[in-house]
Amino acid sequence: MRTVAVDASRLQRWLSGFTERHGPTTASIATDQVGVSAEDGAEARISVPFPPLIGETVADLIAHVARDRTVGALLVRRGGVAVGVFEGRQLVTSKIETRYVQGRTKAGGWSQQRYARRRQNQAQELIQIAADLAASLLLPRIGDLDALATGGDRAAVDSTLADARLAALRAHATQRCYPVPDPRLAVLRDFPNQFLAVEITLNELA
Repeated sequence: MRTVAVDASRLQRWLSGFTERHGPTTASIATDQVGVSAEDGAEARISVPFPPLIGETVADLIAHVARDRTVGALLVRRGGVAVGVFEGRQLVTSKIETRYVQGRTKAGGWSQQRYARRRQNQAQELIQIAADLAASLLLPRIGDLDALATGGDRAAVDSTLADARLAALRAHATQRCYPVPDPRLAVLRDFPNQFLAVEITLNELA
């Protein structure tokens, strides 16, 4: 069993290839997952991006993943913060802040405590910056957003979204927090390659 990520534009071609390899298929449709089973026993479980899926066929899934959406992005890591809004794959507004949060030290005694306090203060400052940017860039677009995609350090993202101002954003957040490098403009621009991909768990018999 393995998991693959397929670009939304290639999903129909991928499904056709699955049928060519394994024979005729049947599908089971749920709002958050589509199962495809072939006559040779091979199975593919397709996680529906931006659920719920409205429909009862694989064609409905193809149409669902092909839709252009307005998606907010929040990336938080020790090296900084990136916040933006995508219309389809186009980044229409963004703000990047770089910050340094000190790593853990092997020093002991008072030095270790001093480093720990400094690290905690730097981390708290980073979270405050992330929350402020999300409030200023994303909240004004909350009525337009189909979802909020997050990336980076999960604990830092969760701490950011715990800000009382961001309750509406929390309700839009997708379940997965994607792994990303330190947030920079190029990283943010490439982010749709992750949050728009379709995740498929595949069980192909040898």
